[in-house]
Amino acid sequence: MTPADLAAAVLGAARSAFAERELDLALLPESTTVERPRNPEHGDYASTIALQLSKQVGVPPRDLAAGLAEKLGQVKGIKSVEIAGPGFLNIKLDSAASGEMARTVVTAGKQYGQSAHLTGQRINLEFVSANPTGPVHIGAVRWAAVGDALSRLLRTDGADVTTEYYFNDAGSQIDRFARSLLAAARGEPTPEDGYAGQYIADIASTIVAKHPDAPSRPDGKAQDLFRVEGVALMFEEVKSSLAEFGVTFDVYFNEKDLHTRGELDAALARLREVGHVFESDGATWLRTTDFGDDKDRVLRKRDGDWTYFAGDCAYYLDKRERGFDRIVIMLGADHHGYIGRMRAMAACFGDDPDRTLEILIGQLVNLVRDGQPMRMSKRAGTVLTLVDLVDAIGVDAARYALARYSVDSPIDIDLELWTRATADNPVYYVQYAHARIASLLRNAAELGVDLGDFDPGLLSHERENDLLKALGEFPAVVATAAELREPHRVARYLEDLAGTYHRFYDACRVLPQSGDPATDLTHARLWLVEASRVVLANGLALLGVSAPERM
Repeated sequence: MTPADLAAAVLGAARSAFAERELDLALLPESTTVERPRNPEHGDYASTIALQLSKQVGVPPRDLAAGLAEKLGQVKGIKSVEIAGPGFLNIKLDSAASGEMARTVVTAGKQYGQSAHLTGQRINLEFVSANPTGPVHIGAVRWAAVGDALSRLLRTDGADVTTEYYFNDAGSQIDRFARSLLAAARGEPTPEDGYAGQYIADIASTIVAKHPDAPSRPDGKAQDLFRVEGVALMFEEVKSSLAEFGVTFDVYFNEKDLHTRGELDAALARLREVGHVFESDGATWLRTTDFGDDKDRVLRKRDGDWTYFAGDCAYYLDKRERGFDRIVIMLGADHHGYIGRMRAMAACFGDDPDRTLEILIGQLVNLVRDGQPMRMSKRAGTVLTLVDLVDAIGVDAARYALARYSVDSPIDIDLELWTRATADNPVYYVQYAHARIASLLRNAAELGVDLGDFDPGLLSHERENDLLKALGEFPAVVATAAELREPHRVARYLEDLAGTYHRFYDACRVLPQSGDPATDLTHARLWLVEASRVVLANGLALLGVSAPERM
């Protein structure tokens, strides 16, 4: 019996009790949940439904709980129901009902943990979106890991998700990038406001190899060439490095397209139509203060140039017109000021930003070696990059380390820790649990022992029960992580599950000793072991981390 099955049984018992007492069935919730008590002596699961409903129905909570307990005790698989405190229902399952969890997990396989909670939602998830003026820096790498994991979680929870990279190929930073490339090609010093690093020299050399006369062209024509060629080369490298990190996007959106397709003019026309645009000092403004912004925002400057904010407006409108119900944007720690203006902009278009727009802010990442923060990248100058991190600890450890912590908090990634083959390395600890199970299953096959069928009632050991309950929590962990946009919950769950599995393995012999035949208990425990492997693999897949068979 899964926690979801038990929750449904609790609700069914409540319906029966309400009908018997002639209470208003309309007061019952559409769904309820059960939780694992902190103290195992209080039962396998607990429900607070009697406490939640007692005021509404005018029945003391313990009296209401007594009626629910009577009905719930008649459900097959429930061993006992006790009333505790002011009206808690403490529920114990019989061994067979608990053991069926192993069958549920193994039968579902890769689908275990999936749900339809978000079915019908069309979500546009934008992350990374680093300017194509240099390699992906370490802050953006955090969003690559977290954003990709979040897209997997949302899809697992039933949402229709489109991942998107906003390619900023217009604006002053691109001009500085082009000037830097041209200076490198001519052997001149980097411009004062330019970009430095070996990658600039490498890109400039590639362009010169293709266009030998490029450095000698007039400044304007030369800069145009280096802009077009340099941005294309840089962005291909960005896409390539992200792909090697296991991150690809459904859509790569070019900022220039907003200009060439006239979408900024269209957005301005829409905003004028709804009455939030005004002219002042020769510029065109959006009155965002009507919707809580700290100041009104310029859309078009007096010289006729569009502002970045105008591009944000056009891009938001483009996404909405593509049919997305909810737009989720992941931004770095220096973008807190964007939240108010972006929410106000959505409201100016007539949307409710609580429903259509969500902005997540991620904090800084530091790489630490020998107890000291790393500051320099050999290739990118002063900025540490995706390649630096992967070279230091590998893709799996990098993705896990970046997704393991709440994005609300800065993180220090200790390069020595994340390369250790020891239990204090979180990704090694989880992957080792999966590899240990794979080895056990290979040994079983060599002994001629397969899963076969099993008696779930045999899984009655305390450590078996702990593991079964931990496996049952996985769907709720996935759903909560998706709802709260917190992939780190999956990582922490996997670490707890790995520990629970190791304790089970240490206490419960799975395979028979040499020369002994397999027993019914052997088969039952093999099902439990395989169920643990399935959940570890599914959880690691949500984080984009491999589940190795051997280590």
